[in-house]
Amino acid sequence: MVFWRKKKSEDRLDEEQRDEKLLHPEGEPELEPSTDQDNADISEDLRESELEESETDILDELDEIPVPSHGSMDDYREQEDLSDHSDEGGWLSRLTKGLSKSTTKITKGIGDVLTKSKLDQESLDNLEEVLVAADLGPKTAAKVIEAFSKDRFGKEVSEEEIKEALAGNIEDVLSPVAKFLNIEKPEKGPFVILFCGVNGTGKTTTIGKYANYLRQSQRLKVMVAAGDTFRAAAIEQLAEWTKRSGAELYQKDLGADAASVAFESYEKAEKEGYDVLMIDTAGRLQNKANLMEELSKITRVLKKKDENLPHATLLVLDATTGQNAFSQLDTFKETVNVSGLIVTKLDGSAKGGVLVGLADQYGIPVHAIGVGEQIDDLQPFSAKDYARSLMGLE
Repeated sequence: MVFWRKKKSEDRLDEEQRDEKLLHPEGEPELEPSTDQDNADISEDLRESELEESETDILDELDEIPVPSHGSMDDYREQEDLSDHSDEGGWLSRLTKGLSKSTTKITKGIGDVLTKSKLDQESLDNLEEVLVAADLGPKTAAKVIEAFSKDRFGKEVSEEEIKEALAGNIEDVLSPVAKFLNIEKPEKGPFVILFCGVNGTGKTTTIGKYANYLRQSQRLKVMVAAGDTFRAAAIEQLAEWTKRSGAELYQKDLGADAASVAFESYEKAEKEGYDVLMIDTAGRLQNKANLMEELSKITRVLKKKDENLPHATLLVLDATTGQNAFSQLDTFKETVNVSGLIVTKLDGSAKGGVLVGLADQYGIPVHAIGVGEQIDDLQPFSAKDYARSLMGLE
């Protein structure tokens, strides 16, 4: 092998000499030798290295590449690297982290306001603008600032005092709507929850996460009906999330009548003793008239089984849409009796204040919020935790 390597070097040297003759014919004046001693040394080192075999050269000629030994500690390290650490620190820690974009926006604004030793009208106006920018909305921002300024106008305040006070005022706005969805199985049939919302709000994944929560935390037997028959992707996605949650899925062919899916799934859930039936619906607002008629039809058909159906109608809102959440709520309230809200994607939004505005303007219960993509990232809504996390307070 060494002989072959030397032979290869000789052949390469001959080739270089031929190239040299082509580039520098006989009789051409020679270049002056380099006076750079360092370059000379480097060139000499390089020439010597060409005669040495590298580890790569040796490995290239082996039939089998040696594999490093793999012990139990290596298995442990791989499992640790691949493991999901999203639960570390608990739900409150994840909520605070999820709201970090909104928090940064607000706290930076508060820091910019504190240019004076005492809180005057200009400072209050600037604070109000900070809250409006965080999508609380003008009315809600003015309400929060009015409550905040009652005992502090003209007084010296620190940044921490402002955050604590604002958190308390925001909690006051949120507390009336922070209501857990109380599910009580009727004497006959399951407790029916109708889910609605615009496509892209996270409605389908929310259903899967909520089904998981009801099964794991409430120990309820859950069936999910694929009522968004307009999109094949919606059915496939719902099937995957239902499988992950351990719930039962009821579905029909693509394009089937959504009302018949709701009606037949109810009959099946009633017959088989399910505690909860969760019904997905379409959300294509570009066909607003058709969408709303479909929702109305689902409600009418369910009421043929029981006048109290559905027991709850939940609207899923995407926090990243900001003030658009208000118009979405208005649109769905025209057709169905929206009894509660679930707000998603708070971890990807700098508009977390929109939830405060919704609570203040509509007073509709907020049952749960989502701050991530994991199956357990949907949790019951807590006014105090949310308000303090929004202000960056532990």
